[in-house]
Amino acid sequence: MELVPSRPEHRPALEVFLQGWNSLWVARRGVLVDALDHPAVLAWSDGELTGAATYVVDRDGCELLTLHAMTRRSGTGSALLAAVEEIARDAGCRRLWLVTTNDNIEALRFYQRRGFRLVQIRPGAVDRSRDLLKPEIPLTGEHGIPLRDELELEMRLTPE
Repeated sequence: MELVPSRPEHRPALEVFLQGWNSLWVARRGVLVDALDHPAVLAWSDGELTGAATYVVDRDGCELLTLHAMTRRSGTGSALLAAVEEIARDAGCRRLWLVTTNDNIEALRFYQRRGFRLVQIRPGAVDRSRDLLKPEIPLTGEHGIPLRDELELEMRLTPE
């Protein structure tokens, strides 16, 4: 596996990849964000895009906007997360944060095992995003769990 920063020539492959995860547009915090408008780290294996992480560096924080790997528990997600964490530290960010949904149990496991903490719950935020921003958000998520709430997690990069 090779990790590389995305370049303009990667955009078509990244677009197809993110579309497959319903992540071209990310609704969070009441805003709809185009993931392709932001930098990304890409994982390539044998010429195939096997993972991607998009992120937003803003002042003292770095938001992990999307993180997807074709194969779970293969090390791709961990490598992508480590790359974004390094980018955030190099940019002087004090925290790395993300928003996920209440049904995303695998993500909660993944991020908490890597030092993230749950810092905010926004009840009904996904319902509002579905109504106002992204109607294709399903009513039911992973494991048959109703998709309703946003969960924000963060990793402190500097001491508080």
